[in-house]
Amino acid sequence: MGTLILAVTSLFLYSVGTALQALHFRGRVQSNIAITTLIGVLALVSHGLLIAQTVHHDGGFDFGFFKSSVLISWIIVFLLLGLNLRKPVQNMLLGVYPLATLTIIMALVTHTPSRLVSDDSYGMLSHIALSVTAYSLFTLAAIQAILLYFQNRQLKHNYNSLLVRNLPPLQTMESLLFEMVWAGVVMLTLAIGTGALFVKDLFAQDLAHKTIFSLLSLLVFVALLVGRYTKGWRGITASRWTLAGCILLMLAFYGSKFALELVFKKGS
Repeated sequence: MGTLILAVTSLFLYSVGTALQALHFRGRVQSNIAITTLIGVLALVSHGLLIAQTVHHDGGFDFGFFKSSVLISWIIVFLLLGLNLRKPVQNMLLGVYPLATLTIIMALVTHTPSRLVSDDSYGMLSHIALSVTAYSLFTLAAIQAILLYFQNRQLKHNYNSLLVRNLPPLQTMESLLFEMVWAGVVMLTLAIGTGALFVKDLFAQDLAHKTIFSLLSLLVFVALLVGRYTKGWRGITASRWTLAGCILLMLAFYGSKFALELVFKKGS
């Protein structure tokens, strides 16, 4: 199946999913987990086939700036659809589907130097797999933190908005946030560990910047978890620490890729 057909199909399904979630958010239609899951799975299949044609080629995987984004957005949708089967996270699809749409469009209309990793570089591929999973989990945590932040502020001002009416109770929102942070910390720790094992020369591969910011973000997330269990951090405080860690992680991944591929035009 052609790349353009897969891209159009993915964009169409994500648009349908976004419209359905918008109607549900505004109370125009009732939530239906079966329909939501079906549309999401169909979009994931099309999105996944698109990744197979654009990311995997020439005996390796191209993890360039925009192609990595397409892969990460696929993992984000996959994780969220799985979570939605047992957790009240459906409203997050309203932000995640447009994000996936944007990454697909940008991957199609832009060109950056390739960052190829060979098929037989199993150590490096395991490091990348753990890394993109960690980034995906922390992207979900960032979205959850933003929702929790606004939910806290609006509840403090007794503002009964659509957002407040659609979100789960505050305690559930906080619990979900820390579950995402815990999972992300585990994945990020494993990613950093495999990177230490399989990446031989950080400076030669232009990865020193990424490593430093990844370690800083990990320290922030660990501090948040320690603060949670020793000082009872929650609500707005938890949201701010989560977002601070996510910003550092974004600088680690996208900051280094942006500089290398879009500014200095360096491939590998």
